[in-house]
Amino acid sequence: MSDPRHLIVVDAANVIGSRANGWWKDRAGAARRFLADVADLTTRLPDNTEVTVVLEGAAKAAADGAAPAAPRMEVVLAERSGDDKIVDVVAEADSFARITVVTADRELRTRVEANGAESVGPGWLWNQLDRPGAEAN
Repeated sequence: MSDPRHLIVVDAANVIGSRANGWWKDRAGAARRFLADVADLTTRLPDNTEVTVVLEGAAKAAADGAAPAAPRMEVVLAERSGDDKIVDVVAEADSFARITVVTADRELRTRVEANGAESVGPGWLWNQLDRPGAEAN
């Protein structure tokens, strides 16, 4: 029997913005580096885990042809509100037994939890990204 499918949905703007590392000087570049880090992480995740990263605003330029790609990783571009797109992704993810949304946004947490997802803060994801041998649970 296979493990239940797990979807991790990342509020990229919120996670990237949680570190004061100069990201605001080059939002697309910061998002591109972040996507590369997340792509690397997906290679260490269990096979039943997929990651969706939601980009909005100027960071959407990171999803050009040079954007990193990885198995079990999808990049979604928000037409308007990144939060609304994240709620849509959660609402449409009915094939997943478990959905985890990574954000520090309290209102967004409330909205996704109303749709059955759990939420964790940006520190959880940064911990996974900063520890190359770590596997997300």
